[in-house]
Amino acid sequence: MNRYPVWKYAILLVALLVGIVYTLPNFFGEAPAVQVSAGKATVRVDTGTMARVEQALSQAGIKPESVALEGTSIRVRVDTPDMQLRVRDLLQSTLVPNPADPGYIVALNLVSASPSWLSALGAEPMYLGLDLRGGVHFMLQVDMQAALTKKAEAFSGDLRTRLREADIRHGGIARQGQQVEVVARDAQAVERIRRLVQDQFPEFQLADRTVGDETRLVATLRPEAARNVQAQALKQNITTLHNRINELGVAEPVIQQQGLDRIVVQLPGVQDTAKAKDILGRTATLEMRLVDESAEGRAAELGTGPVPFGSERFFDREGRPVIVKRQVILTGDSLTDAQPGFDSQTQQPKVDLTVDAKGGRIMRDVSRENLKRRMAILLFEKGRGEVLTAPVIQGELGNRFQISGSMTVSEANDLALLLRAGSLAAPMEIIEELTIGPTLGAENIAKGFQSVAWGFAAIIAFMAVYYAVFGLISGLALAVNLLLLVAVLSMLQATLTLPGMAAMALALGMAIDSNVLINERIREELRGGAAPQAAIHTGYERAWATILDSNITTLIAGVALLTFGSGPVRGFAVVHTIGILTSMFSAVFFSRGLVNLWYGRQKKLKSVSIGTVWRPSADSAITGADGR
Repeated sequence: MNRYPVWKYAILLVALLVGIVYTLPNFFGEAPAVQVSAGKATVRVDTGTMARVEQALSQAGIKPESVALEGTSIRVRVDTPDMQLRVRDLLQSTLVPNPADPGYIVALNLVSASPSWLSALGAEPMYLGLDLRGGVHFMLQVDMQAALTKKAEAFSGDLRTRLREADIRHGGIARQGQQVEVVARDAQAVERIRRLVQDQFPEFQLADRTVGDETRLVATLRPEAARNVQAQALKQNITTLHNRINELGVAEPVIQQQGLDRIVVQLPGVQDTAKAKDILGRTATLEMRLVDESAEGRAAELGTGPVPFGSERFFDREGRPVIVKRQVILTGDSLTDAQPGFDSQTQQPKVDLTVDAKGGRIMRDVSRENLKRRMAILLFEKGRGEVLTAPVIQGELGNRFQISGSMTVSEANDLALLLRAGSLAAPMEIIEELTIGPTLGAENIAKGFQSVAWGFAAIIAFMAVYYAVFGLISGLALAVNLLLLVAVLSMLQATLTLPGMAAMALALGMAIDSNVLINERIREELRGGAAPQAAIHTGYERAWATILDSNITTLIAGVALLTFGSGPVRGFAVVHTIGILTSMFSAVFFSRGLVNLWYGRQKKLKSVSIGTVWRPSADSAITGADGR
């Protein structure tokens, strides 16, 4: 009646072993480290960079714990904070000879101190949030007015193209801030321009203004369209920040909207505020411009003449000058996708680009008029532009076109990644910064651990006193619940914060609820005169429905918090939801396995140790040790 088959015990044993293995990394803590990342989008961190790092450390007589290339960054793990500072200064002087133009970012960081055999099994500790691990917090203000001005600038260019296509004559188009003025030559032109704007640019509204004998149509964004532009700008900036920061290997960065025009960025584990600003400074903008191939432009490129009026000099990744025109054909806003591939004819690496409808129209017009000329793709970072590539336009382009030439597979992948990362829709500035040191984080961890440990100890003590052996079994099930909860969070690589630790403490109290229900059900059966084995069997069977109902209702609340919450609320909800699922497994299946193992083998069981069993009807009580 109260015996598990061998396969059920095997499942419980496997679950216990998995829980132990994936929980262990969280007890080893973190070790000081130095992280080397790319300071420019065109600089790569690879095995060659790692060889330079190892050589510099060897020449300085420094033996680190480990040097590893993880994703797009190199992490040098050391044993003490003093050595961490020494390695940081050494690598800074070695890799960044010119601080004004840093090719690499050398920053202090923290890495897992787990042994290699656990890492080989894929067992990694949970990520710790900013309040537990320490790090930097920034509040960024997005310049929404710049986004609106950018939209007006794009509109003026599109309107000029549409008027030319419709053969509508006008006296000029000028942008004044966020307004675009069109000078109409006669009443017929006014009406045609008005119809064109209403049909093709419904987000703009027109107003007439008379200046002397001229009629000017002033176009401004409608209020609802302006709100959409601002919302899209904020969304694009968040996406771009995610792309840039995630490429740097910062563990679990938090990038989220706050209010209508602000973005919160949290970088756990990064202790150097200045370096964190450099990371944020990697946000870049893309522009496509025509190369100036006039005689003056070629002379300037060769260094034998000045840069022509209306053009600028930039340099490519090899340091060669490229003279490009100031007029911007297309920006990264219009780029929707960039994927590496191979040319079907030459089998050479290429990058396939996809732009939106507006960008496709512009590319068709420009390519048709500039066949066999070069078009440069520039990347602007920290106010400095660099030519990524300058391919020759071989035919009429549209929404989809490719970049090919003397590229390696790796260069094609890197170029596609840079282009996919997009550009900022509006500039931002840091209006708030906060550094949380590792000491404060360690104090928070200690307090959180103590709250969970003391809560756990108090529950175990109460259960042991009130339910005797069954209370101890419930305590073991509770320990397994906590073990599985931490293991699942570690496997999911969830981020643990102080609210998460609060949810963990709450999960302990809710998990023991199920055992209380089971133990009381067994007591009820004993009061009714049932035999101990029958009381155990019936108690578990009847308690299961109640446990399931109560946990499902609590789970619904947890899922609601997980769906609609954000920040600390979401962190609480993640631990809360997983804790409910692990508690159902441990409280019902694991505790019953222990009870079956302890009592199920006794065929003529006469008593169970479940504390005092009261019989109100007889005004008397019997103890579980000698009663039924």
